[in-house]
Amino acid sequence: MKSLHKYMRAIGFSELTDRQEQQKLVTDIILNATHRSYTSNGEETILAEFCEDFAENIGVAVCGEFDSEDKFTYDYFYPYLRGRGISSYEDVSVERHAEKESYAGICDDLKVGVSLIFYLQNIIPYVKAQNMNLLPIRGTTLTLSGLSIKGTIILPIVKNEKEVQRIKKASINRNQLIAAARQGDEEAIESLTLEDMDTYTSISKKILKEDVFSLVDTYFMPYGVECDQYSILGEILEYTMTTNKLTGEKIYLMKLSCNDLQFDICINAMDLYGEPQVGRRFKGIIWMQGFINYPAAAS
Repeated sequence: MKSLHKYMRAIGFSELTDRQEQQKLVTDIILNATHRSYTSNGEETILAEFCEDFAENIGVAVCGEFDSEDKFTYDYFYPYLRGRGISSYEDVSVERHAEKESYAGICDDLKVGVSLIFYLQNIIPYVKAQNMNLLPIRGTTLTLSGLSIKGTIILPIVKNEKEVQRIKKASINRNQLIAAARQGDEEAIESLTLEDMDTYTSISKKILKEDVFSLVDTYFMPYGVECDQYSILGEILEYTMTTNKLTGEKIYLMKLSCNDLQFDICINAMDLYGEPQVGRRFKGIIWMQGFINYPAAAS
């Protein structure tokens, strides 16, 4: 029998396969939560979230409601990794999921090239702002993180300083062209089209003799039918190993640069093939989560 939440094993709960064990874990989190947050969810109900960390910045969140008689009804739980740093300064829009009181965030960051959809971690501040008619809030930033249950370490592409600077300059130019194209600039649209055609022609010739991962440095692509899951290849900027204090399972925590987007990911050590090192690359599927950082005046 598989884990009841697919990504629980990413944070060290590979053996959580029994509903009784799940209920015991949920009860323990509600009673011993590291963080608690609440907001009004109607005239007589209060939306509540209980989070417990099982390693630094890694844990499980339990969400539900208190009714008018102060009785808590558990709705759902999910594993999380709280990212560090700022992944994007672009504005974020938020949509509620159809089946439960959880939310998806959407961010159009030029660096990625696709609309970035993620599972929203801090729903309480968003619901609070929504109830007070404060939306949309401007000046927010976004901290992304990812959970993975299968990954591989790949060696880096060797680049000298001159090549690094050339790639950086090309990336800045491309982002400027994309921004102009979004404003309707026909020259920018034409330039991007020609650039993509040149890239396709070049790679089509090289792929016959070379491995694709020696040609493609990083990538970031939607994966499967769930819109907050991605197939990624990113450069490892930092890594550390931590331990789930309840199960004792080892977890790798890595900071990645992927299409110039920086974010943290975590993966169970038993699900990672290869040895992470700074400069090497991580290839795998991730469930993307995000934490919206609201300006001090709005939080």
